[in-house]
Amino acid sequence: MPARCPNSKPNMANGSLTLFVGSRETAGGLCLWAMDSPFIHGRSALADASDLIDKFGDDAGFEAAIRAERSRDDGNVARFCHWRHIERVIATLSSDEVLGTVH
Repeated sequence: MPARCPNSKPNMANGSLTLFVGSRETAGGLCLWAMDSPFIHGRSALADASDLIDKFGDDAGFEAAIRAERSRDDGNVARFCHWRHIERVIATLSSDEVLGTVH
């Protein structure tokens, strides 16, 4: 059986599955770190993130958060999720840390 992450605890609902995929309650599953790779959903996400970075510089992430909150307040769940994703894309693009697989 593969080693578990030090902070993980068995999940009473399905311990075997939780061991493999992890959960918020267990703070991880197997120590594979496969989900640390950034996910960028298409060119439009990169285009929106790049546009905000060009217009707002270091405050681009804050602008994306403001747009997400405005969309949530308007009841537009799809745009809320879109701007939250853009906020994460901006953080990924602004980071000096290498994430994911380097080819």
